[in-house]
Amino acid sequence: MPTSPGPEVPARRTAAFFDVDNTVIRGASAFHLARALYQREFFSTADLVRFAVHQTRYLLLGESKAQIDRIRSRALSLIAGRSVAEVTAIGEEVYDTVLSLRIYPGTRRLIDEHLAAGNQVWLVSATPVEIGDLIARRLGTTGALGTIAEHEGGYYTGRLVGDMMHGRAKAAGVRELAEREGIDLDASYAYGDSLNDVTMMQEVGHPCPINPDARLRRHAQDVGWPIREFRGRRRRVARSSVRTASWAGAAWAGALVLRSVRRAVDRRISRL
Repeated sequence: MPTSPGPEVPARRTAAFFDVDNTVIRGASAFHLARALYQREFFSTADLVRFAVHQTRYLLLGESKAQIDRIRSRALSLIAGRSVAEVTAIGEEVYDTVLSLRIYPGTRRLIDEHLAAGNQVWLVSATPVEIGDLIARRLGTTGALGTIAEHEGGYYTGRLVGDMMHGRAKAAGVRELAEREGIDLDASYAYGDSLNDVTMMQEVGHPCPINPDARLRRHAQDVGWPIREFRGRRRRVARSSVRTASWAGAAWAGALVLRSVRRAVDRRISRL
């Protein structure tokens, strides 16, 4: 008597995980969002200077968990009480006017190839999850993993849910997502541009740096990972200008402070 077939085991899915900043989008997406929020007076010029000082310390001393925690705490306090809908609307404007023009064509083609092959495509970034979801929708990808700022009744509380989606948190997020979505990580892909993305890329069977910084490039060469470079002729210029651009940002913030002080003095004089 023939045996009846057992229940079918659902096929495991394949996915591609993309870091965002300098992998999908040239530069830091959070910087452009912060600039738009500053223009709408979400925070003061003094706050802008504090962030510039943190950036300068990073350039001189490198990244530390304590520094990241301080920046995170200050950023969360600045949006406390603000509407999620308002921040999301500003994010949409920033994407349409700035970020959409900064997407690497090579990365966009790679994303489209994965989607055409039937793969899930997820963005994994330390940027707020609302902005990650927005970029994912605009690119037509499956979804996004990002940093989650707590909100109640549609307004931010100033607290964080879990950790920033940064470093090892990216790897943990990818593992949790794979378990939930039935993703076969050994058959999946991951792309990033810095050492902060290494733990995420180590979770999959097909890791591949895109536009890697010097440290990730050395690591990829040591372990035999393929490298994709989508910056073209701008690559050497971009690599050498990161420090210059950051110092220029600090100088720009300082100039804004001086201009604000000058205006305040002028107003006082005019009242005399």
